[in-house]
Amino acid sequence: MRKFWVAALAVVVVGAGAVVGVLTRHRGSSGPAATTTSTSATAVTNAPLTGLPDPSGLSRTRPALTVKIENTPDALPQWGVDGADVVYEEIVNGGITRLAAVFNSQAPAKIGPVRSVRPTDTQVVWPLGGLFAYSGGAAYAVASIATAPVKLIDESSAGAAMFRDPNRVAPHNLYAIGSKLFAFGGSPVPPPALFGYRGATSSGSSTSGPKVRSFVVTFPSIYSVTWTWNATTDSWDRTLFGQPDVTGTGVRESPKNVVVMYVNYVNGIGTMASYANLQGSGTVDVFTNGREIAGTWSRGASKSDVVTYRDAKGQPILVTPGQTWVELVNVGAPLSVTTTK
Repeated sequence: MRKFWVAALAVVVVGAGAVVGVLTRHRGSSGPAATTTSTSATAVTNAPLTGLPDPSGLSRTRPALTVKIENTPDALPQWGVDGADVVYEEIVNGGITRLAAVFNSQAPAKIGPVRSVRPTDTQVVWPLGGLFAYSGGAAYAVASIATAPVKLIDESSAGAAMFRDPNRVAPHNLYAIGSKLFAFGGSPVPPPALFGYRGATSSGSSTSGPKVRSFVVTFPSIYSVTWTWNATTDSWDRTLFGQPDVTGTGVRESPKNVVVMYVNYVNGIGTMASYANLQGSGTVDVFTNGREIAGTWSRGASKSDVVTYRDAKGQPILVTPGQTWVELVNVGAPLSVTTTK
């Protein structure tokens, strides 16, 4: 059965008598068995990786494009991240984090800073296929991504699809052009759906979990992230390094969904050979529609299987149509959740 420890619980009074609870907990790796199923593709009028209506139909005519993006203070502001359909945040060597941003429905004119590949990326892109864009990488990491069913595009092969910004210092100045990367082709077209969405005809869990004001995802060193519910935009405002996460175009990064996956980092956290194992199963906290849904994630034995998410009753967890961030945190990492009435 799933292990669950309460590390600290405090009740505080804020504002005009509103009561909120601050709960910090640690998730274990084991959990109740979850049936592995394939996520059905959304209707032809919807983009497969956001569940949003796509009147242009472009999302159905191109593959997934995954771009590796730097996430250090030197990288800010990042460009194009707000236009991604799905963003994975992963721990890499040295204990820093990097992003694997997946594009399909949009093709931003400037994406980056583009940085090097890591072994976790192989786990992320295998079910998606399509294109993988990166600056380069160590031999072991390049060998790993070369086993995945993706077309690789690095700085040496990108041609006009990547450029260096002379106003920024290398290596934090490499950027990609979305439309030119999509011109490299890639398959499958369209990519498989990664989530089920609220409002779809399929049955699944409702967003009946506790209401959440904010939560803190714990990554090593200075890389913990705070997500705060924005009732005006119905999305989660992202705060990184103690500052609002604002892109190069002035857009506050604020996805509709944040999925916190507890995974095992094989070979340790922050080592050169470390990678997040996304096969098997584990626990998950899904934040959507201002609420938290606790459950399990599961991925079959095949690397091409899509991760499925189920609540405590075994029902599929449905997310809100729009951008989704997936936080790949190590098993046992604390998650601090501030609830509200």
